[in-house]
Amino acid sequence: MAETQSLPKLRVPGPAPYSGLTAQPLRHSALVRATHWITTLSCIALLVSGIEIVISHPRFYWGENGNVLTPVLFKLPIPSSRSLVPTGYGFVLADQNGWSRYLHFQSAWLAVLTGLVYVTAGFVSGHFRKSLLPRAEDLSWQALGRTIASHLRFEPPGAADLWSYNLLQRITYLVVIFVLFPLAIWTGLAMSPAFTSAFPASVTLLGGRQSARTIHFFVAVSLLLFLLVHVGMVWFVGFASRMRAMITGRIEKPMVDA
Repeated sequence: MAETQSLPKLRVPGPAPYSGLTAQPLRHSALVRATHWITTLSCIALLVSGIEIVISHPRFYWGENGNVLTPVLFKLPIPSSRSLVPTGYGFVLADQNGWSRYLHFQSAWLAVLTGLVYVTAGFVSGHFRKSLLPRAEDLSWQALGRTIASHLRFEPPGAADLWSYNLLQRITYLVVIFVLFPLAIWTGLAMSPAFTSAFPASVTLLGGRQSARTIHFFVAVSLLLFLLVHVGMVWFVGFASRMRAMITGRIEKPMVDA
């Protein structure tokens, strides 16, 4: 009986076997990721230095001038780093006002330049129109109410939410990018004597230098609240996957039928 000779196996070109994980398209572009992390570092530096600046004089006024001898609009119940500022505490904190103002100034310009790059690229590439501008079918109080109710019930996001922002996110990001950040820059510059001497209307429209400082404080608090809620929601919906998307740009998930 003749031996049966096995034929060599041929490798036929074709699609790779399905492994259960499929590399998805980019969720965030390289520019969005880079500007996100640069802005994050800048905001941390602004927060730390801003807290120290407030500690040096935790009293707020309205108008052009304000000091310990003028009526106060409101004051924070914290000790100060300057002995001449009355706080009601029997001690004075270490004065770190020098380095904090220097760091605040440098970090602010880094955030401004990064923001200009992001906004310019966002308009040129259509990122704002495609990713942040609310869809026409979502512009209703019912749609907004459903989104808010979903967040309040801590409902886990659906598969589509991995690839797009919901209505509440879109509105929030637009307010932060085009309202709060520009207002923070404007009020910050309005406290600079060099800037206001060249552009006096920048501080006059705000009601004075102390008014600009007070508005700047409330804008900073609003941005801090946004940051806390943002980090909390990232943790809730999946910290590892969202961080991976913002670092590598990709989300790898098992492909399922929609």
